[in-house]
Amino acid sequence: MEVDGTIIFFNEAEAVYDPEVPEPEQLEEPVPHSAKKKGKKDQDLSGLPTERIDHYMTEEELIAEFGKNGWKQLPDAISRRYRFIPAKVEVEEHHIGVYSDKKDDHMVKAKHPKGLLHGSPVSPTLAAAIMNGKYVNAVPLYRLEQEFKRYGLAITRQNMANWMIRLGEEYLSVLYDYLHRKLYDYHVIQADETPVLVNHDGRPAGSKSYMWVYRSGYMYPEEQIVLYEYQRTRNASHPREFLKDFSGICVTDGYQVYHTLEKEKEDLTIAGCWVHGRRRFEEALATIPAEGKKESVAYLVMKQIQAIYREEGKLKDLSSEERLVQRQMVIRPLVDALFVYLKQKREQIVVKGKLEAAFTYLLNQEKYLRVFLQDGDVPMDNNASERAIRGFCIGKKNWEVIDTINGAKTSAVIYSIAETAKANNLKPYEYFEHLLTVIPEHMEDTDRSFLEDLLPWSPKLPENIRK
Repeated sequence: MEVDGTIIFFNEAEAVYDPEVPEPEQLEEPVPHSAKKKGKKDQDLSGLPTERIDHYMTEEELIAEFGKNGWKQLPDAISRRYRFIPAKVEVEEHHIGVYSDKKDDHMVKAKHPKGLLHGSPVSPTLAAAIMNGKYVNAVPLYRLEQEFKRYGLAITRQNMANWMIRLGEEYLSVLYDYLHRKLYDYHVIQADETPVLVNHDGRPAGSKSYMWVYRSGYMYPEEQIVLYEYQRTRNASHPREFLKDFSGICVTDGYQVYHTLEKEKEDLTIAGCWVHGRRRFEEALATIPAEGKKESVAYLVMKQIQAIYREEGKLKDLSSEERLVQRQMVIRPLVDALFVYLKQKREQIVVKGKLEAAFTYLLNQEKYLRVFLQDGDVPMDNNASERAIRGFCIGKKNWEVIDTINGAKTSAVIYSIAETAKANNLKPYEYFEHLLTVIPEHMEDTDRSFLEDLLPWSPKLPENIRK
C-alpha cells in the first residue's frame, strides 16, 4: 500500500506512527472457523450459536386439511441456514464512584478496570480488532480506517499505528519475552529468515533488512511457539543472541551462519533441510528436455529422495522412540544409498550449472541432513518455519519496500502472538482481547507466573478462545 506516496509492507504501523498525534476524545463522527463437513449435504453446525425458529400449522389449518382429529404429528423437517450479523460498535461508559472523607477531604475511587493507554478511548476489543485485521488478515490500516468510518468511527491510521506500537511495547512484549524463554525448553527448534527492503534506516535506499523466525519443532504439535525477530542484517550476531541460552537441535535451511554457531556452541546441533536439497534437483530437472528427463541423473536422485520421504510419511503417527527405530531400520539404508550414488556420479558432472550446484549442495550438507536419523523429534525439513515466514510474506510481491524500521520490533511481537495463536488452534481476535484484558492488571507484579495461565495451551484460557 501507499502511505503519503511511499510504498510499504511489513511495518505500516511504524510508517504512520506519530507519537505527537493527540488521542481522540471520542471516536464517533460530527467479524469464523468454517464448519466441519459430515457429508455433501449434512453439515455440522453444532459449534455455532443456534436460534430455533418454529413454523407450525394452526389447529384451524390442520382441520381444514385433514378433518377433525385426522392427522398425526411426524418428526420436524429441519432446515439450517447461516445468518451473518455485521459487526457493531458500542460505547462503554464507565461511571466510577468517587468518594470523599467529610473530615479531611481525602478521596477514593471504586475499583474499576484499568485503561489500556492513559487518556485513550481504545479498549481490548477495539485493539484486538485492529490487530486481527492488520496482523492476521493482512488488511492495511488505511482500509481499516475506511471500514471504521462506515461504522461511524473516526479512527485515523495514525491513531491505530500509535495504539499498535504502544500496546505491543507495554503489554504483548511481556508475553513475547516469556515465550522466548519457554522456547529454550524444547529439545528441537526450527529457524528461518527472509529479506525485506527498507527505505530509511541510515543506509542507502533499498538496503535489505531481515525478518527472522524461530519456532518450536514441528514434531511437538501440542504446544507450539512461533517467534519473529526483525533485524537490519543477516549476520551471525542475531541468532547468536537469540539462541544464546538454547541447548539442543536447530533445523535450518543450510545457511552458513548457523553452522558457525554450531562450532561456537558445544551444546548446539544443526540439522539440515531435505526440501532445500530436493528443490535444487527439481530446478536442474527443469532444464533437461522432456525426452531425456527420466534417464537423467537429476531424475534418479529425485526418485531416491521421494522414496525417503515416502517412508518417512509412514512414521508420522509413531512416538519419537518408535520413529527413531524405523528411521534406523528403513530410512537410513536409503539415505546411505543416495549419498553413495551422489559421490559416484559427482566426478561425472563437469559442466557448471544447476545440476552441479545441486550435487554440491547435497554433498556439502550431508552431515546436517543425516541428523534426523539420530533423533525421532527432528523433522526431515524446515517446512514448518517456511510456513511461518510465509504468513509474514503475504502480499510481499506487491509491497516490497519498507519505509522505516522504527518500531518494527514491536510489529514482530504482534505477528508472533498471532502466529503462535494460530499454530495452537486459537482464535487470534479472542486471544488478543483476552491478553489485553488480563496483562494490564498485572503490570505491577514482580512475579510473572501469571503468564502461565495465558500461554496458548493453558487449560485456564476461556473456552471461547479455542477453535
